[in-house]
Amino acid sequence: MKSALIASHVARLFAAASLGVIAIGQAQAQAQTPQADAPAPENEDIIVTGFRASLNAALDVKRESIGVVDVIKAEDIADFPDNNLAESIQRIPGVAINRDQGEGRNISVRGLGPIFTRVRINGIEGLSTTGGSDASGGANRGRQFDFNTFASELFNSITVRKTASADVEEGSLGATVDLQTARPFDYKDDFTLAGSAAVGLNDFSNAVDPKLAGLVSAKFADGRIGVLLSAAYSERGIFEEGPSTVRWERGTDNGGFAPASTLPTGATQGYAFFAPRIPRYDSYRYSTKRLGLTGSIQWQPSDATLLTFDALYSNFKSNRAEQYLEAISFSRSGTGKPQTVIRPGAVVDATNSLVKGVFDNVDIRVESRYDELETEFQQYTLSLHQEFGDRLRLDLLGGYSKSDFSNPIQTTIALDANNVQGYSFDFTSGRNPIFNYGNLNVANAGAWTLGEIRLRPQYVQNDFKNGRFQFEYDATDAVKLRLGGDYKKYSFDSQEYRRASETAVPALAPGQLAGLTRLYSMSPDTPTNGTPSSFIIPNLGAFAEAFGIYSNSGIYALTGTNNSNAQGNWRAVSERDIGGYVQAVGDFDLGGMRLRGDVGVRYVDTRQRSAGYTGGALAVLVADERSYGEWLPSLNLSLELNRDMIVRGAVARVMTRPNLGNLNPTGAFSISGGNRTYNIGNPAVEPIIAVDYDLSFEWYFARESALVVGLFYKDISSFVANTAQSIPFNQLGLPDSLITGPNGQLLIQPTDLITVTQPLNSKGGTLKGLEVGFQTPFRFLPGFLSNLGVQANYTYVKSNIEYPLSTAAGAPVVIRPLTDLSKHSANATLYYEDKRFSLRGSVAYRSGYVQAGGVPGRNGVAPGAGPNFNPNAGQPTFNDVEGVHSTINVDMSASLKVTENVTLTFEAINLTDEYIDQYIDSAADRLSVYHHTGRQFYFGARFKF
Repeated sequence: MKSALIASHVARLFAAASLGVIAIGQAQAQAQTPQADAPAPENEDIIVTGFRASLNAALDVKRESIGVVDVIKAEDIADFPDNNLAESIQRIPGVAINRDQGEGRNISVRGLGPIFTRVRINGIEGLSTTGGSDASGGANRGRQFDFNTFASELFNSITVRKTASADVEEGSLGATVDLQTARPFDYKDDFTLAGSAAVGLNDFSNAVDPKLAGLVSAKFADGRIGVLLSAAYSERGIFEEGPSTVRWERGTDNGGFAPASTLPTGATQGYAFFAPRIPRYDSYRYSTKRLGLTGSIQWQPSDATLLTFDALYSNFKSNRAEQYLEAISFSRSGTGKPQTVIRPGAVVDATNSLVKGVFDNVDIRVESRYDELETEFQQYTLSLHQEFGDRLRLDLLGGYSKSDFSNPIQTTIALDANNVQGYSFDFTSGRNPIFNYGNLNVANAGAWTLGEIRLRPQYVQNDFKNGRFQFEYDATDAVKLRLGGDYKKYSFDSQEYRRASETAVPALAPGQLAGLTRLYSMSPDTPTNGTPSSFIIPNLGAFAEAFGIYSNSGIYALTGTNNSNAQGNWRAVSERDIGGYVQAVGDFDLGGMRLRGDVGVRYVDTRQRSAGYTGGALAVLVADERSYGEWLPSLNLSLELNRDMIVRGAVARVMTRPNLGNLNPTGAFSISGGNRTYNIGNPAVEPIIAVDYDLSFEWYFARESALVVGLFYKDISSFVANTAQSIPFNQLGLPDSLITGPNGQLLIQPTDLITVTQPLNSKGGTLKGLEVGFQTPFRFLPGFLSNLGVQANYTYVKSNIEYPLSTAAGAPVVIRPLTDLSKHSANATLYYEDKRFSLRGSVAYRSGYVQAGGVPGRNGVAPGAGPNFNPNAGQPTFNDVEGVHSTINVDMSASLKVTENVTLTFEAINLTDEYIDQYIDSAADRLSVYHHTGRQFYFGARFKF
């Protein structure tokens, strides 16, 4: 069936070509003067420099491409208020970003999340991974690319390829993003020296931080040899604060509330209402450092030969301190929830949520976590362009990249105050709830006892070895033939260490805890509505000195593969991909219209090996191997109706390989505080396959101007979905040793619910959307207003995907949009630019979306949901999704040219101090996370000689 479908696609493409309905052509993506540019009147003073010049150059590249391509050129990046590459790319139509630590981390393209986007740096695929807070996804152990590793100043162009072509490697359903660092032959002058320096200020953290960048490029031997070096360095001090709940679960879970409880008002389903699992306020303190270096050597011994060597190095460090003041009772069994009494007067609202109440016998916890994180990325590429006469060309490219993420220090110390009387929470005030801790004085060290010491260092490595070749032959003046192949070896390796028992803590003498703690205060700029904002926290340095918690000995000895709670992150994946393609490209005149296009087919063979550990203390290594091949035909057309109008069309069969976590051949069982999970992998899941259709209309109605309307449709025939079920531990068939502590005590009850997840292939679904882009300078306005201009875009995306609730035959499915898909996204930039002064303001909007892994939502999936359970009918005991609400980010920048070589700059980022608002359940909209990071300002200068 699959081979017949492939043959059908290929036959249609080549049949259309033979009938003359299509013609074949491709122009190189180079900036050229648009045909629509008419000579300017001699008395017209046209200024096309700086930001406008970069916009115009990017527009020229888009115009001269065949497929649907969007570009950002160097000055556009360097001059815009961007902390990193993700924030630069978000201005491209259809691109939305996920944020972490107050800046962009991942991107989604046309509603397809980060795992569906491939990133190439200097022509070869790479993968950079970092660590984040648990709310933002934690350590990246997937295929998504973390853009916050890199400073935007390191790159001089970003190209987002939204349609597939046979000569571009497979792996993307959303887009292929090409990042290009600067090269010496990019500059006209024999010597170029440029740099920038700025001082940053965050109005929330009050941190004052440096930001530096520099570049030097020189040519020798009559311009035949070029050398370039560049560097970028920045620091940031960031606060992040706000409330959270760690999701909501049913009142009947984890043993239910104490029998002495009073049923809340409005509880029409008895105790099957939803209550916050761990209601709390969070306070994060980040300290980040980002260093980037690039180098390039180019040698052109003759006009027919060009040899280029590129090197890139990036180091991203982040120290994160997290403080939580929380009620832990509601998320744990035994001495927690079953002892907690609901007093009279509690309220359950119309969404079946316990939003207000006073409680007795509540266990309160202060949780203090400290992480030291570092990502070291390096890449080296060597390319050769060789021409053999006028008609034959050869391109060779080889390279290596490696991302090494380390989290050598991840320490959490918990202080407990048990059986507090009169604790209360109130969520009726909106996204800033009120917490009251009853008879507990949270600022008194004597009220606390030592509860847990967690040590969880972890590491992730990704590396690529790439090689490719391409022959291009001019069969006629209008037609080129391409033959090429590529080889890729990818390796992923993950490790994590933990203590054998995190509840084994040293005995403290009376009053000793006071010397091991300190008073902590949240920022006065965080609205807590009367919730205590100062409380006792552990002094991690004092604990380390007093007890040697980092000695890796005694009760602090770290275990890895033989620790059932750490085994899930001891896994590896290796892939060997060999691909080949043939392609015809050309450029024809068709009745006075210019018709260009490419048609080709790619075949790729993948061999996959995945390995992981299971068996608890037995540490059994399990490995799985498989191979598969795919035919991927593609067609791109570009028809210039006249010198101002272009119509583009494309169709292609595309694939994305399953995410790395899905390929684990074992299961990972974990108990972490109130979280109880059993994640089962499935190395047999098939790649995600889709057929893409694109149609766009481009009107270049004036100089430096364009109106672009694009339509796209994706028929996703194979999709990997994660099932999620809440199942009692004693129904999982796992040994009781997994829930038994070192002293024989039970860590949880055998009847406690475990969130069980497992990936499997679903039927997929469809995705369709619309993009509109517009840019133009306002030359028609009088006087200085003619220096104004605008760049804006809007994207609409809709999808429906089936998400099975379990792996059982006939299991119910949740029909929801793709994860990470925003139905609406928009960007707009209004700018003013004359010979000396430039001012720009930008707005980026992203509508709400479902988080990765957020369908179905955790803590609320009906146990053993059978065929009669309808998850799409508003069940009162079902969390359908976990998601993020819409965001609007406002930035601005200004510059003043003091001399021809020196410019003063000002940048402001996140002017409205936008909150990240995460929720659980689309109907109830229960609060999950509500955090803000403040506004960021930079004052600086740029120079260029």
